[in-house]
Amino acid sequence: MKVSDNFDREEMACKCGCGFDTVDIELLAALESLRAHFNKPIKITSGNRCESHNERVGGSFNSQHTKGLAADIQVFGIIPELVYNYLDHKHEGKFGVGRYKTWVHLDVKPGDARRWDKT
Repeated sequence: MKVSDNFDREEMACKCGCGFDTVDIELLAALESLRAHFNKPIKITSGNRCESHNERVGGSFNSQHTKGLAADIQVFGIIPELVYNYLDHKHEGKFGVGRYKTWVHLDVKPGDARRWDKT
């Protein structure tokens, strides 16, 4: 089921198959903006995670993935550094943005504008 022009609920669902598929409207808006900026599809490598799946994949104790507020993403044909830089500038003072070797983390936790680089 589509939840925006370019994303569907299944993309955001927990990978364990438990059915946790909450979709935050602010996260979707940020992802749509990112897609429009690069004019490239986005792959959600990790969206929602139930508590047990989050533990299995080594997610943090208070992960925003367990609240439906985060996504780990790859923009097709765009290196993570450019995705990170765009999100960092576009959402300065807002949202959590982290850069990893092959993906970028984005979360919309209220009042949190953390930045990190794990490359």
